[in-house]
Amino acid sequence: MPSRTPEGDALTALVLPAFELGGEFLAAAERITAGHELTPALWQVLGAVLDEPLPVAEIARRVGLGLARQSVQRSANLLVERGWARWSDNPRHRRAKLLAPTDAGLAALHDFRARQHTWADAVGAEVGLDDLRELDRLLRLVAAASRRVRGEDDADVADAEVPPHP
Repeated sequence: MPSRTPEGDALTALVLPAFELGGEFLAAAERITAGHELTPALWQVLGAVLDEPLPVAEIARRVGLGLARQSVQRSANLLVERGWARWSDNPRHRRAKLLAPTDAGLAALHDFRARQHTWADAVGAEVGLDDLRELDRLLRLVAAASRRVRGEDDADVADAEVPPHP
């Protein structure tokens, strides 16, 4: 069996901690959404359209985290059914409607804001601003490199750089 390079070993060593971090984020999201009908998955899809209405395929690309387009479609339909989001026509594609939050959806997201801010502030204070910014930059760098190697994104690694914070 061929051996990996030191870089390959270092990347492989990140896999389990990355999965653990993803699981930790989901556990925190479950705690933040506890007692509300809006689950972490629905929160994630609704949050993806907070800044602009998007079609399901684009939401699936942006949300990532292994959510298939079909899972995002089911979540989007549920959000619309429960009145937290609405469909609108897409000027770029006749069949791919755009999902956008309703006032009720925005209110639901607002309900979580204080709990999410408390959690983020506490974890952020423990880790530190500089380390979090560096981690963000490095995670984007690794994700962009992986997409390129898989042939799914021809963006330059430099695109993964995080702009300086004020």
